[in-house]
Amino acid sequence: RIDERVKKEAEAVLASIGLTVSDAFRLLMIRVAAEKALPFEPLIPNEETIQAIKAARRGELVTAGSAENLLNSLNEDD
Repeated sequence: RIDERVKKEAEAVLASIGLTVSDAFRLLMIRVAAEKALPFEPLIPNEETIQAIKAARRGELVTAGSAENLLNSLNEDD
């Protein structure tokens, strides 16, 4: 299933270039069949990234509150 918000955004982008979702899917399938691969490099996260994603989904986020605080925390070890 595709999130309705994502679908609407994709439909708008595709419409701006004269395509429908069906057109885009058809083009994707034709290219996959022809090239025997996806037409883009899928991102495969490493273990650290997977753990960070899981933590974020559990609500375990580190926040800085502002760009200045973020930069200060990143530069603390310098």
